[in-house]
Amino acid sequence: MHIPISRRTALRASGVALSLPLLDVMNPALGFERAEQPKRMVLICNALGLYPPSLFPKTPGNDYENTEYLELLKEHRSDFTLFSGLSHPDQNGKEPHDTEMTFLTAAINPGLGGFKNTISVDQVAAMHFGHATRFPSITLGSNTRESQSYNSNGVMLPADNRPSRVFAKLFLAGSPEEQRRQRQRLAEGRSILDAVGDQTKSLNRRVSGGDRKQLDEYFAAIRTAEKELAASDAWLDRPKPEVHVEIPKDIAEPSELLGRIRELMNLIPLMLQTDSTRVVSLMIQADHGVPNIAGVQSGHHPLSHHGQDPARISQLKIIESGILSTFSDFLTQLGQRSAQGTRLLDHTAVLFGSNLGNANAHDPTNLPIILAGGGYKHGRYIAHDEDRNTPLSNLFVTLLQRMGVETDSFATNNGTLRVS
Repeated sequence: MHIPISRRTALRASGVALSLPLLDVMNPALGFERAEQPKRMVLICNALGLYPPSLFPKTPGNDYENTEYLELLKEHRSDFTLFSGLSHPDQNGKEPHDTEMTFLTAAINPGLGGFKNTISVDQVAAMHFGHATRFPSITLGSNTRESQSYNSNGVMLPADNRPSRVFAKLFLAGSPEEQRRQRQRLAEGRSILDAVGDQTKSLNRRVSGGDRKQLDEYFAAIRTAEKELAASDAWLDRPKPEVHVEIPKDIAEPSELLGRIRELMNLIPLMLQTDSTRVVSLMIQADHGVPNIAGVQSGHHPLSHHGQDPARISQLKIIESGILSTFSDFLTQLGQRSAQGTRLLDHTAVLFGSNLGNANAHDPTNLPIILAGGGYKHGRYIAHDEDRNTPLSNLFVTLLQRMGVETDSFATNNGTLRVS
């Protein structure tokens, strides 16, 4: 006999509560059938690329031989697809690493005169879901607040780089005084927008057509802010999920590259399990000094410019192997089966890649792209033309469509990309 229990039912110990996953006996809607699992997206970029000879097999297909790097992911072989020959076109930027800005947007000629970034693929998905979750998206960075997420106005969304702050935002209710201040900030924000809105309507009647276009963009940003404030206010009265895990400690030392990445990745399954968000991006940033990893004596960034020096390549591979091993652990977490036999990974598309195909030459072509989970048929290495690359945006459109976004275009795509 099915006896429904509340979604808020929790296991309690030592004064801390653990919210249960969505079980069949819970009744999130009318009736007793489990609601369909939502689609989710996680986008991870290692900004300094991966050493290509250690990643790509010699032959494509299902029967590819594991390379040095793929050996680190072998337990997940049936859960991911490796791509080569993908890139964003026209990525000649002002500075060698300007492609970090466009990995998720595909905007052309980053950093050159007149450049304005465009919306990133994670934010297209976030807009589709809206405020069905407390946070439409979560943006993470391994060291600084720089991110690769850009809103519809081409403005960068700052990353969270402190796990403790991310955890508090997701799971800690805050004191009554903190909640009062948050309500006050929301009210003040609405008042400011109301005042600005009245002034700009008056101004709009007195400007030229060119100025009016800029004002229209400004109005759109105001309307977006108004919606964000209203949604934040609505969520303020809803209790946050309670999770029975230790509050993560921030690792202050930038050189602890792998530890910083691991702490952030450990939070992502909690975000998805509690349906706090369905869209997450993580940028593994370039500058952490000399990583505190045995066998490494130089900085990650300088080693990426190895000049074919075997000693430098050896150190670079130690760093990249550590990053891929951490990614493998992350896939293991997502791949754990619940008591009902479900896996987060089956409903979560995880893209791991880079804005650089060959960091040694700052080459933004032939990007290393791994797609895991998401309900796709995996276990293959798909090699596209290395001289005439397929737009990476083709894959982005495929991901958006699987998320339920009704679109056949994004940035520079010229179609979709068949994964299975």
